[in-house]
Amino acid sequence: MKSLIHVMVGVIRNDQGQILIALRPKNRHQGGLWEFPGGKVEGDEPPYQALVRELSEELGLLVHEATPLIRIPYHYDDCSVLLDVWDVNRFTGEAKGMEGQEIRWVDLNHLNDYSFPAANVPILSAVRLPTQIAITGDAANKDEFCSKVQLMLERGCRWILLRDHSLSKRDFADVFHSVKPMCDAHKAILQVNTSLSLANELNAQALHLTESRLTELMGRRAFNGQWLSAACHSPDALQLAQSKGCDFVFLSPVKATATHPEQAGIGWHRFHQWVSDVTLPVYALGGVSQLDFQKVREEGGQGVASISAFWPN
Repeated sequence: MKSLIHVMVGVIRNDQGQILIALRPKNRHQGGLWEFPGGKVEGDEPPYQALVRELSEELGLLVHEATPLIRIPYHYDDCSVLLDVWDVNRFTGEAKGMEGQEIRWVDLNHLNDYSFPAANVPILSAVRLPTQIAITGDAANKDEFCSKVQLMLERGCRWILLRDHSLSKRDFADVFHSVKPMCDAHKAILQVNTSLSLANELNAQALHLTESRLTELMGRRAFNGQWLSAACHSPDALQLAQSKGCDFVFLSPVKATATHPEQAGIGWHRFHQWVSDVTLPVYALGGVSQLDFQKVREEGGQGVASISAFWPN
């Protein structure tokens, strides 16, 4: 296997929430495509130091604080790269194309209008995905269920996964149509944990598949919506989700949970190992909460997904 070229990448946002991208010169690898700025780590240079240096040389920016976002190993025909992507949280200076390259500040919703190298595609998902996904739990009836969803929205949840395997197809659709306007009013994404066919019938924006449903999926194009994720419990499942075209995944259980205390979690060491082998944003699930977010990022994950951390008692 070719050795990986370690490349530091910065996701830089301005005060308007726009993201900075740069056009690769046509005479370089993947030339003529847009990219998130950055460059190669030199020798045994510390990664963060390399990021600071590259963004200074390329853009004239001084980075004061940055945190890991996602690491992407990718193999082209002519080279293999490891994109080490960081969120640039604080910087000073005015961005300029110091090497003559064209740069643009782009709204999140317009990033898909630009052509990026294949290795950059997971970054497009990572920058638009939240740090936390709130999963619905039990309720005595639909009114109580909707009240709890409303409370989650009022508490700031902006991505809600609708999950209730006890409901019939008709009842699930009924709950979906009740909750969807509430989410729309808060500009929140409503994702469904159901069958592919029902998700398409509902015109759902986002679908989450169980591991068994993932194995039955013919391909990404089978789902008509914008976001597709899957539940994964092993390295093989992670690779399958990646090959089927999922945009992100849940990896569980990281820790033992109150609902399944007899099932040991995979732990942070294995979480890190398994995440390192895929290019997808990965959410930690199982015994985790908002308090684990920093640890998740340190281990290469996107964020946390949970029922107990978000579902009102």
